[in-house]
Amino acid sequence: MAMIFLGGSRDIFELPAPAIERIGTIVSAEHGVLIGDAPGADAEMQGLLAGYNYEHVGVFHARAEPRNNLGDWAAYHIPPPAGTQGFAIHAEKDREMARRADFGLMIWDGASPGTCLNVLRLALLSRPCVIYDTMRRRVATVQSTTDWRSMVLGAGPDVYRQVEARMTADERLALAA
Repeated sequence: MAMIFLGGSRDIFELPAPAIERIGTIVSAEHGVLIGDAPGADAEMQGLLAGYNYEHVGVFHARAEPRNNLGDWAAYHIPPPAGTQGFAIHAEKDREMARRADFGLMIWDGASPGTCLNVLRLALLSRPCVIYDTMRRRVATVQSTTDWRSMVLGAGPDVYRQVEARMTADERLALAA
């Protein structure tokens, strides 16, 4: 069973039809799903999976309890390092999902630095990721850091700066290699 990291932008509250179809394919193939607990795309995808009564789902969360676990699935608490604040609270759980995944599927609003960074994390681990870019209404597959650079450069310098500000030193170093 392949493990698929599903994720996306917190500002997305309606999944694109091709992504819904792809998630249906994941369910039909009985792949494992690794998903976060954020509002937006994560919660929308959780709702879709719950509607299928799908069981092969693990919800990853940084706080004591998941913000969303719509299918009452197994929950995996990945606490942040002590003193972590802001977006970085959730970064370690995202890194853990990327490490456990064989593939990724991201629903991106074309601007969210967190989703873009998760695609990079998958690329650094040589895990292919299908991205549904709702802003540009296109689908792409990122398989390498070269693909990722093309994706982020197409989003513009502001997005790249925001992503770079969230990267760890190790992620910056790996990207430069």
